[in-house]
Amino acid sequence: VLERACRDALRWPSYVSVAVNLSAVQFRRRTVERDVLHALAATGLPARRLEVEMTESAMLEDVSSVLGVLYALRDKGVRIALDDFGTGFSSLSHLRSFPFDHLKIDRSFIRDAPARSDLRAIIRSTAILASSLGMQCTAEGVETLEQLAVVKSLGCTAVQGFLLSRPVAADELVTLFARGPVDVQLAQLPA
Repeated sequence: VLERACRDALRWPSYVSVAVNLSAVQFRRRTVERDVLHALAATGLPARRLEVEMTESAMLEDVSSVLGVLYALRDKGVRIALDDFGTGFSSLSHLRSFPFDHLKIDRSFIRDAPARSDLRAIIRSTAILASSLGMQCTAEGVETLEQLAVVKSLGCTAVQGFLLSRPVAADELVTLFARGPVDVQLAQLPA
């Protein structure tokens, strides 16, 4: 999967990266570093264009081993993302200890954010925290223009969700990217 994702990304514009989810099981097998470096070498994708995503459950395995792998990958230029932030065993010490480049706020906080001040406070605080730590902050599960406006106003620097695109096959992404920047596409959406 890693190799295929890297190979597909080579067909995309050079400013577009690919994110691949890693599971706790993969870390348990202790082959993550080898597998990622092999995929990059086999495809020629620059490491800066690959982001590996992990959930908080993967951090609870063998912490020192996982840390070693993540730092080694980051030293090679691979970006590291914490996926579904806020739904697992969130710990601020993890944000301090692990080499994250990117925090992805779980969709459960985004869905009702336009109507709920408590969710907006959590999103704003997370976005400020991410920014202060030099991380990108993505709001996951953005499905409406109202949600988009809210998360942008709260400091999220990126979004993902059905508002931008439903899941598509890798071959269709080339066409999607050819349409131009996402901001232009959003401006063309009906209100």
